[in-house]
Amino acid sequence: MWSTVHFQLSAEIARQLTLKLSEKYVALTNERFTARVPGESAVAIEAIYPDAAVSRTGKRVHEAAIITTTPPPLRLQTVMLEREPQITVEIRDVANPKLVTAIEVLSPTNKQSRGYIEYITKRDGILRSDAHLVEIDLLRNGQRVPMREPLPPTPYFVFVSRANERPTIDAWPIRLDQPLPAFPVPLLPGDPDVTLDLQLAFTTVYDVSRYELVVDYTSPPETPLNETEARWVAEILQRAKQHS
Repeated sequence: MWSTVHFQLSAEIARQLTLKLSEKYVALTNERFTARVPGESAVAIEAIYPDAAVSRTGKRVHEAAIITTTPPPLRLQTVMLEREPQITVEIRDVANPKLVTAIEVLSPTNKQSRGYIEYITKRDGILRSDAHLVEIDLLRNGQRVPMREPLPPTPYFVFVSRANERPTIDAWPIRLDQPLPAFPVPLLPGDPDVTLDLQLAFTTVYDVSRYELVVDYTSPPETPLNETEARWVAEILQRAKQHS
Protein backbone atom coordinates (compact mmCIF):
# COMPACT_ATOMS: atom_id res chain seq x y z
CA MET A 1 0.00 0.00 0.00
CA TRP A 2 2.86 2.41 0.75
CA SER A 3 3.97 2.39 -2.92
CA THR A 4 0.64 3.99 -3.89
CA VAL A 5 0.92 6.54 -1.06
CA HIS A 6 4.49 7.28 -2.13
CA PHE A 7 3.42 7.92 -5.73
CA GLN A 8 0.28 9.94 -4.92
CA LEU A 9 2.00 12.05 -2.25
CA SER A 10 4.93 12.89 -4.54
CA ALA A 11 2.52 13.93 -7.30
CA GLU A 12 0.49 16.07 -4.88
CA ILE A 13 3.66 17.76 -3.60
CA ALA A 14 4.61 18.62 -7.18
CA ARG A 15 1.11 19.93 -7.86
CA GLN A 16 1.05 22.05 -4.70
CA LEU A 17 4.46 23.56 -5.40
CA THR A 18 3.58 24.29 -9.04
CA LEU A 19 0.75 26.55 -7.85
CA LYS A 20 3.25 28.57 -5.79
CA LEU A 21 6.28 28.68 -8.07
CA SER A 22 6.87 31.52 -10.51
CA GLU A 23 7.10 30.73 -14.21
CA LYS A 24 10.85 30.63 -13.74
CA TYR A 25 10.51 27.12 -12.31
CA VAL A 26 8.82 23.79 -12.96
CA ALA A 27 8.15 21.02 -10.42
CA LEU A 28 8.11 17.58 -12.02
CA THR A 29 8.08 13.99 -10.78
CA ASN A 30 10.93 11.80 -11.96
CA GLU A 31 10.33 8.06 -11.72
CA ARG A 32 12.84 5.24 -11.61
CA PHE A 33 12.49 1.67 -10.41
CA THR A 34 14.16 -0.72 -8.03
CA ALA A 35 13.87 -4.45 -8.43
CA ARG A 36 13.98 -7.07 -5.72
CA VAL A 37 13.32 -10.72 -5.14
CA PRO A 38 10.18 -11.00 -2.94
CA GLY A 39 11.23 -11.03 0.70
CA GLU A 40 14.72 -9.69 0.00
CA SER A 41 16.25 -6.23 -0.14
CA ALA A 42 16.15 -4.15 -3.26
CA VAL A 43 18.75 -3.12 -5.79
CA ALA A 44 18.32 -0.19 -8.16
CA ILE A 45 17.82 -0.70 -11.87
CA GLU A 46 17.44 1.81 -14.66
CA ALA A 47 16.35 -0.61 -17.37
CA ILE A 48 16.25 -4.32 -18.10
CA TYR A 49 17.24 -5.55 -21.54
CA PRO A 50 17.09 -9.16 -22.80
CA ASP A 51 20.26 -10.92 -23.93
CA ALA A 52 18.52 -12.12 -27.10
CA ALA A 53 15.33 -11.22 -28.91
CA VAL A 54 13.10 -12.49 -31.69
CA SER A 55 12.01 -9.77 -34.07
CA ARG A 56 10.03 -9.61 -37.28
CA THR A 57 11.50 -8.29 -40.55
CA GLY A 58 10.17 -7.85 -44.04
CA LYS A 59 12.51 -10.49 -45.45
CA ARG A 60 11.22 -13.88 -46.56
CA VAL A 61 12.62 -16.78 -44.57
CA HIS A 62 13.03 -20.18 -46.26
CA GLU A 63 11.26 -23.06 -44.61
CA ALA A 64 13.58 -25.17 -42.52
CA ALA A 65 13.45 -28.92 -42.12
CA ILE A 66 10.97 -30.08 -39.49
CA ILE A 67 12.75 -30.97 -36.27
CA THR A 68 11.06 -32.76 -33.42
CA THR A 69 11.41 -30.84 -30.18
CA THR A 70 12.41 -32.48 -26.93
CA PRO A 71 9.73 -32.22 -24.22
CA PRO A 72 10.95 -30.49 -21.03
CA PRO A 73 11.95 -32.92 -18.25
CA LEU A 74 10.83 -30.40 -15.61
CA ARG A 75 8.29 -27.62 -15.15
CA LEU A 76 9.43 -25.20 -12.44
CA GLN A 77 8.22 -21.98 -10.86
CA THR A 78 10.64 -19.08 -11.36
CA VAL A 79 11.11 -16.12 -9.05
CA MET A 80 9.97 -12.85 -10.63
CA LEU A 81 11.43 -9.56 -9.50
CA GLU A 82 9.09 -7.09 -7.88
CA ARG A 83 9.43 -3.60 -9.37
CA GLU A 84 9.06 -0.76 -6.90
CA PRO A 85 8.76 2.84 -8.14
CA GLN A 86 11.03 5.48 -6.63
CA ILE A 87 9.72 9.00 -7.17
CA THR A 88 11.68 12.23 -6.85
CA VAL A 89 10.03 15.64 -7.11
CA GLU A 90 12.46 17.87 -9.00
CA ILE A 91 12.29 21.65 -9.11
CA ARG A 92 14.16 22.84 -12.18
CA ASP A 93 15.09 26.20 -13.65
CA VAL A 94 13.23 26.65 -16.95
CA ALA A 95 15.89 28.86 -18.55
CA ASN A 96 18.70 26.53 -17.56
CA PRO A 97 17.18 23.07 -17.03
CA LYS A 98 19.38 22.12 -14.12
CA LEU A 99 18.21 20.63 -10.85
CA VAL A 100 17.48 23.32 -8.26
CA THR A 101 15.85 21.27 -5.49
CA ALA A 102 15.24 17.53 -5.12
CA ILE A 103 12.42 16.39 -2.84
CA GLU A 104 12.56 12.76 -1.74
CA VAL A 105 9.64 11.00 -0.05
CA LEU A 106 11.51 8.04 1.42
CA SER A 107 10.21 4.56 0.65
CA PRO A 108 10.82 1.33 2.60
CA THR A 109 13.40 0.38 -0.04
CA ASN A 110 15.39 3.55 0.68
CA LYS A 111 15.78 2.51 4.32
CA GLN A 112 16.99 -1.09 4.22
CA SER A 113 20.05 -3.10 3.14
CA ARG A 114 21.25 -2.56 -0.41
CA GLY A 115 18.41 -0.16 -1.14
CA TYR A 116 19.67 2.04 1.70
CA ILE A 117 23.21 2.00 0.35
CA GLU A 118 21.94 2.85 -3.14
CA TYR A 119 19.88 5.75 -1.79
CA ILE A 120 22.74 7.10 0.36
CA THR A 121 24.99 7.01 -2.71
CA LYS A 122 22.43 8.99 -4.72
CA ARG A 123 21.94 11.34 -1.77
CA ASP A 124 25.68 11.97 -1.49
CA GLY A 125 25.76 12.96 -5.15
CA ILE A 126 23.09 15.61 -4.53
CA LEU A 127 24.81 16.84 -1.36
CA ARG A 128 28.04 17.35 -3.32
CA SER A 129 26.22 19.36 -5.99
CA ASP A 130 24.79 22.88 -5.87
CA ALA A 131 21.21 21.57 -5.62
CA HIS A 132 19.12 21.71 -2.45
CA LEU A 133 17.75 18.48 -0.96
CA VAL A 134 14.49 17.93 0.94
CA GLU A 135 13.91 14.52 2.54
CA ILE A 136 10.51 13.47 3.93
CA ASP A 137 10.66 10.37 6.13
CA LEU A 138 7.19 9.19 7.16
CA LEU A 139 8.31 5.63 7.93
CA ARG A 140 9.01 4.38 11.43
CA ASN A 141 11.01 1.35 10.28
CA GLY A 142 14.44 1.21 8.66
CA GLN A 143 17.64 3.21 8.85
CA ARG A 144 17.55 6.99 9.07
CA VAL A 145 19.75 9.14 6.87
CA PRO A 146 23.18 9.52 8.51
CA MET A 147 23.74 12.42 10.90
CA ARG A 148 26.69 13.39 13.08
CA GLU A 149 24.44 13.88 16.12
CA PRO A 150 21.85 11.35 17.36
CA LEU A 151 18.34 12.07 16.16
CA PRO A 152 15.51 12.44 18.69
CA PRO A 153 13.29 9.34 19.04
CA THR A 154 10.36 10.66 16.99
CA PRO A 155 8.68 8.49 14.34
CA TYR A 156 8.83 10.98 11.45
CA PHE A 157 11.23 13.60 10.11
CA VAL A 158 11.61 16.28 7.47
CA PHE A 159 15.14 17.36 6.54
CA VAL A 160 15.99 20.42 4.43
CA SER A 161 19.58 20.66 3.21
CA ARG A 162 20.43 24.00 1.63
CA ALA A 163 23.37 23.85 -0.75
CA ASN A 164 24.99 26.96 0.73
CA GLU A 165 24.71 25.79 4.36
CA ARG A 166 26.01 22.21 4.23
CA PRO A 167 26.84 20.19 6.20
CA THR A 168 24.35 21.96 8.49
CA ILE A 169 20.72 21.08 7.73
CA ASP A 170 17.31 22.02 9.13
CA ALA A 171 15.30 19.19 10.69
CA TRP A 172 11.68 18.84 11.77
CA PRO A 173 11.19 15.92 14.19
CA ILE A 174 7.48 14.96 14.13
CA ARG A 175 5.65 13.13 16.90
CA LEU A 176 2.77 10.83 16.05
CA ASP A 177 0.26 13.18 17.69
CA GLN A 178 1.52 16.26 15.81
CA PRO A 179 0.30 17.59 12.48
CA LEU A 180 2.82 17.28 9.66
CA PRO A 181 4.69 20.57 9.31
CA ALA A 182 4.60 23.34 6.73
CA PHE A 183 8.23 24.06 5.88
CA PRO A 184 10.26 26.18 3.42
CA VAL A 185 11.53 24.76 0.14
CA PRO A 186 14.66 26.65 -1.03
CA LEU A 187 15.14 27.86 -4.60
CA LEU A 188 17.90 29.68 -6.50
CA PRO A 189 19.85 32.46 -4.74
CA GLY A 190 17.86 35.69 -4.67
CA ASP A 191 14.47 33.96 -4.88
CA PRO A 192 12.36 33.51 -1.72
CA ASP A 193 11.52 30.05 -0.44
CA VAL A 194 8.14 28.53 -1.19
CA THR A 195 6.16 26.80 1.54
CA LEU A 196 5.20 23.15 1.33
CA ASP A 197 2.23 22.27 3.57
CA LEU A 198 2.93 18.58 4.08
CA GLN A 199 -0.19 17.97 6.17
CA LEU A 200 -2.39 19.47 3.45
CA ALA A 201 -0.69 17.33 0.81
CA PHE A 202 -1.07 14.15 2.86
CA THR A 203 -4.69 14.84 3.82
CA THR A 204 -5.58 15.60 0.19
CA VAL A 205 -4.08 12.30 -0.96
CA TYR A 206 -5.79 10.38 1.83
CA ASP A 207 -9.21 11.87 1.08
CA VAL A 208 -9.09 11.83 -2.71
CA SER A 209 -7.73 8.27 -2.88
CA ARG A 210 -10.20 7.08 -0.19
CA TYR A 211 -7.62 5.23 1.86
CA GLU A 212 -10.10 4.95 4.72
CA LEU A 213 -11.77 2.18 2.68
CA VAL A 214 -8.63 0.05 2.34
CA VAL A 215 -6.76 0.61 5.63
CA ASP A 216 -7.84 -1.84 8.35
CA TYR A 217 -7.90 0.26 11.51
CA THR A 218 -9.25 -2.64 13.58
CA SER A 219 -5.90 -4.44 13.38
CA PRO A 220 -2.71 -3.29 15.13
CA PRO A 221 -0.09 -1.67 12.89
CA GLU A 222 2.72 -3.84 11.53
CA THR A 223 5.22 -1.68 13.40
CA PRO A 224 4.13 -1.73 17.07
CA LEU A 225 3.35 1.54 18.80
CA ASN A 226 4.65 2.36 22.26
CA GLU A 227 2.17 2.57 25.11
CA THR A 228 1.60 6.32 24.87
CA GLU A 229 1.17 6.26 21.09
CA ALA A 230 -1.16 3.24 21.25
CA ARG A 231 -3.37 4.97 23.81
CA TRP A 232 -3.56 8.13 21.70
CA VAL A 233 -4.45 6.16 18.55
CA ALA A 234 -7.14 4.23 20.44
CA GLU A 235 -8.73 7.50 21.55
CA ILE A 236 -8.69 8.87 17.99
CA LEU A 237 -10.31 5.72 16.61
CA GLN A 238 -12.92 5.70 19.35
CA ARG A 239 -13.91 9.30 18.57
CA ALA A 240 -14.07 8.50 14.87
CA LYS A 241 -16.30 5.51 15.58
CA GLN A 242 -18.67 7.64 17.64
CA HIS A 243 -19.04 10.16 14.82
CA SER A 244 -19.53 7.57 12.07
